[in-house]
Amino acid sequence: MKEKYKHLYTFAANVITLAVEAFLFGWIWYQKYVPMLDKANALFRRGNWAVIGMYVLFVFFFTQVFGGYKISYMRVSDIVLSQVLAVLLSMVVAYFEICLVANDYLSAKPLIGMTFVEIVFIVPWVLVVRKGYQHLYPPRQMLVIYGNYSPDDLIDKINTRKDKYNICASESYRIGYEKLYPMIKKYNAVVLCDLPSEARNQIMKYCFQESVRTYVTPKISDIIFRGADDIHLFDTPLFLSRNQGLSIVNLFVKRMMDIVISLIGIVIASPFMLLIAIAIKLYDRGPVLYKQERLTKDGKPFMIYKFRSMTMHSEDEGARLAAKGDARVTPVGRVIRAIHFDELPQLFNILKGEMSVVGPRPERQIIADQYTEEIPEFVLRLKVKAGLTGYAQVYGKYNTTPYDKLKLDLTYIENYSIWMDVKILFLTFKILFQKENTEGVDQDQTTAIKQ
Repeated sequence: MKEKYKHLYTFAANVITLAVEAFLFGWIWYQKYVPMLDKANALFRRGNWAVIGMYVLFVFFFTQVFGGYKISYMRVSDIVLSQVLAVLLSMVVAYFEICLVANDYLSAKPLIGMTFVEIVFIVPWVLVVRKGYQHLYPPRQMLVIYGNYSPDDLIDKINTRKDKYNICASESYRIGYEKLYPMIKKYNAVVLCDLPSEARNQIMKYCFQESVRTYVTPKISDIIFRGADDIHLFDTPLFLSRNQGLSIVNLFVKRMMDIVISLIGIVIASPFMLLIAIAIKLYDRGPVLYKQERLTKDGKPFMIYKFRSMTMHSEDEGARLAAKGDARVTPVGRVIRAIHFDELPQLFNILKGEMSVVGPRPERQIIADQYTEEIPEFVLRLKVKAGLTGYAQVYGKYNTTPYDKLKLDLTYIENYSIWMDVKILFLTFKILFQKENTEGVDQDQTTAIKQ
């Protein structure tokens, strides 16, 4: 019965968080900023609630984008980071709003103090709420049903979230439905891992009938279907997959965004790029930039620009991805790779039209050929321009397998919207603070393909 109140619990917790943030801003506004405004401006005082309301919208927007309201879903550290980033960005936007209202530059100290108090509130509050959630809703007991391949990799990933999932058993679908169905009823949920279509459909229908929660690893065709349009011209439902990539309108708007963002980015990043160039040159007197041929839309090659983060002879023994603790990475390279600043020169690739701000990461021809040999569908991700950041970068890692990367990139292509690009840009800012996203491949790997 209490399962039904899950969303009510998280909703109430999030409302309390937002209410506290609204109260703190309201208090600061009335106590600190209203006295600074022109006392003769009586008309403006009627808009006090509007100013507070705008701040609440800022906090809600940023927290929603970063996923800070997913208390039952994300790791505690992710929730805290998301909410802290949200209040910090909201403080910056609110300060400019206040300056516009006052038509003058006012002191930012009250807002900074308020944000500090919000952060002091957020950290223990999230811990308490999450602790209560785990007490009321312990990890689900789950059964993994697998097909022709071992589910060990997936189980290892799921086991990193023992706070939410409890894999109790795994079984092959080959034992037959007569044995599987009674097993399914013993668990709170099942995970269907790379099952043949016929078996998967049969088990999913049974789980739907019995109201058993079902997690499914999608196939490439599933992701294409998710981007399909519903057609209701007849009394038979139809799905329409256009398979054309982005529309002409989306392409135009996306290119305009690329030009504006790359120009602004170049201006803002220029001092950092200058410092990085000096540091690289002083370290080993080698070239500052690293140029390499990569693939973009329709497999077209182009020269990508990066700050050199490895030794000058890093690929004398052939092309390979960076590994964990890679000795080829220089001290300067370790710093700029950790904060992704080695990618800054790609702003010029974007301005030239060779890349987009958001899109699949460009691969080298030799590595793309290896991936395509094992996964022929890997070429499908070339329906759009390569990107500086992308869906696979914010929801995956540097060492994510090519097959999973392909699924993530196709999800982006098939569900594309301008709003998705905006959201990915904000999430890219967030992953700068998450070290695991830059984790290299294992030492025995030259590409992201598992041996």
